[in-house]
Amino acid sequence: IMKIGIEHIAIYAKDSKKLSDWYKELFDGEIVYDNGKGTYFVAFSDKSMIEFCSCDNENVPTEMTTPGIRHIAISVDDFNSLTERVLAANVEILKPASVSEKGIGTIFFRDIEGNILHLISRPAPLV
Repeated sequence: IMKIGIEHIAIYAKDSKKLSDWYKELFDGEIVYDNGKGTYFVAFSDKSMIEFCSCDNENVPTEMTTPGIRHIAISVDDFNSLTERVLAANVEILKPASVSEKGIGTIFFRDIEGNILHLISRPAPLV
């Protein structure tokens, strides 16, 4: 059976260094690649990565229901601790933190360049 998965996603940013450092700090990531020209890969404890690329354009934040790829869901096993870090980061909260009757914790917020993030904690993974 062929093994297929998503290695990384890419975010183009006005300040790719500042944004990659923000993700690294907030999510305990590690910069595993720096091409010296404004491209950085941040890896996380599950070996997933986000690529940050430099561009000259400002991000135009979209609404949560605008068609297209809309958010990145970050899985965490300690929802309360990471939610506290998110709130301390003074980011724009789109949907406040909540925990469903099934124990699924969620919060939606924007990173420092306006991209939508979804923090999620599931007691039982979907797969």
